Amino acid sequence: MSLRFKLTTVAVAVIVVANSLLSFLALRYLGHIWLNEVQTRVQRNLNSARGAYQKHIELIVASLQAAALDQTLIAAVGRGDRAELKQTLQAFHATGKMDFVGVLDPMGQVVCRAGSEQRGDDLSADPLVAQVIDTRTPAGGTVILSQQRLSAEGPELAGQARFEVIPTPAARPTDDRIRTDGMVLAGAAPVTDREGESVAILYGGKLLNRRYELVDAIKREVFPGEIYQGKDIGTVTIFQEDLRISTNVTMADGERAVGTRLSRAVCEAVLDRGQTWAAPAFVVNDWYITAYEPIRDPTDRIIGVLYVGLLQAPFTSQLNVIRAVFLAIVGVATLTSLALLVLATELVLRPIHSVVRMAHKVIGGDLSARVGIRPPGEMGTLCRAVDSMAQAVAEREELLALATRQQIGRSEQLAAVGRLAAGVAHEINNPLTGVLAFADMLREKENMDEQDRQDLDLIVRETKRAREIVRGLLEFARETPSAKTLLNVNDVVRQTTRLLGKREAFQNTFIVEDLSEDLPPVNADKNQIQQVLVNLALNGCEAMPEGGTLMISSRYEHGRVVVKVTDTGCGIQKAHLDQVFEPFFTTKPVGKGTGLGLSVSYGILRQHGGTLEVESEEGKGCTFTMTLPSAGTTS
Repeated sequence: MSLRFKLTTVAVAVIVVANSLLSFLALRYLGHIWLNEVQTRVQRNLNSARGAYQKHIELIVASLQAAALDQTLIAAVGRGDRAELKQTLQAFHATGKMDFVGVLDPMGQVVCRAGSEQRGDDLSADPLVAQVIDTRTPAGGTVILSQQRLSAEGPELAGQARFEVIPTPAARPTDDRIRTDGMVLAGAAPVTDREGESVAILYGGKLLNRRYELVDAIKREVFPGEIYQGKDIGTVTIFQEDLRISTNVTMADGERAVGTRLSRAVCEAVLDRGQTWAAPAFVVNDWYITAYEPIRDPTDRIIGVLYVGLLQAPFTSQLNVIRAVFLAIVGVATLTSLALLVLATELVLRPIHSVVRMAHKVIGGDLSARVGIRPPGEMGTLCRAVDSMAQAVAEREELLALATRQQIGRSEQLAAVGRLAAGVAHEINNPLTGVLAFADMLREKENMDEQDRQDLDLIVRETKRAREIVRGLLEFARETPSAKTLLNVNDVVRQTTRLLGKREAFQNTFIVEDLSEDLPPVNADKNQIQQVLVNLALNGCEAMPEGGTLMISSRYEHGRVVVKVTDTGCGIQKAHLDQVFEPFFTTKPVGKGTGLGLSVSYGILRQHGGTLEVESEEGKGCTFTMTLPSAGTTS
């Protein structure tokens, strides 16, 4: 997975998540603000509808007050002329301002009705009549009239008020199937004579059940000509308790939705608690932004509900347009951000591409390749560091090549020396053997003086030393073939220490063995391994001329047998540690060593797939560590 992909993915995820969260919160807030604005408008519309509703009550009261001033009416009341009184009332009723009108005596008993012959019933309990009797002033309001009362005012009014309740799933459960009482906008005004004495009460009203002039008039006043897709945006409804008795909300068939009921939630808020309820609601067959408030009678008892509603669809359409525009802006901003992100990523990663191309060139062997650019900031520092690193690698490669050439030349030189040494050794070995044989024969003569004998001993001693040098040269040149067998290194160590213990040089040396008994066998030449141990032990002994401790230990580690030879001698100088395995290098006095022992030992262990290493601290001794692969391990 590339760095570009990771950076782009993370940045895209951040932008998308941030813009999505922003869009979600903004749309939620926008919807909340929209709902509040529309709800505020509906509340204002409800206030306007209440004012229009109250104005109709005031018109009824004003009409009754005007009729109470009619001198014909006053004269007929004074004379007790029911025929003239009825004729006057019928003329007033014919104007259509009211559904019923009647004259009561000052105590509230019916004297005459315009639409009925029934009289003599007591209406003093009617809240409007009672208010006029008490205050002698006009009164108006909304009242509920029973079926009996409506029948007395006019037989057709009782039929108009009768409703078969339409089942409404969201409404309160009820056993009522028929509603017979009616809701009336009513008023009462005192009739006074010339002396100002109350001689009668004029009472009248307009039945709201199935009367749509009022709700339509309120709609025209509050929602003048507002249409959406052929539907009226605004609707007005008057409820008698929870029953819709007058409305311009229509059913699916176009008929007005009278007879349906309020939902339980609205009933609890408005009818039970007397609160205004405002919220989106499904009304009959569509969604509306609605507002409801209670209608109270003159005694302040809640008897109904006034409703206004705005069709939700046009406002939802506006909101959807706003949302679409907002999302389009966010989408364009997101795409622009992503484009800028891709451009910025390309600009940021361009130096990295240069670094990668340069690295591939270096891997391909072109050590002269460089990034070459220096952008500002951290990328410039990185490019500078990479170029410096490449320069350092090139310089080290050149030094390594030089060292390699020197090492190859030295290896060739050593190889030539090895071949020369092998040839010289073969040429010198036979004459040395002859010289040694004749020197031994001369020493056996009885007539030799002491000086001659000492000279012969010197010849024998130096000849043997020359033969040892020749043998070392042969071993260094690896002319002696090895015969590998499975052997236990501990056995070779024990044989070597027994052999060394008998030599005079080891009389002052304390030899310690620390051998692990669980060593696996190794595949090696016993004589060559013993030769290595002897060389290491002799070097340790010679490093302790005054005596000391020589420890030989063995253990098994990671598939290899490890043997350590440690002395307590003078140690090796730090400057000489890198040269101790080189041929002919020695720190011993002239005549004490050939400088081939450690190099031969090193070569023997390399032939066996092992290693030979040295650790030393000057003045405290040194440790030679030889390793050999176990017989089951591939070297």
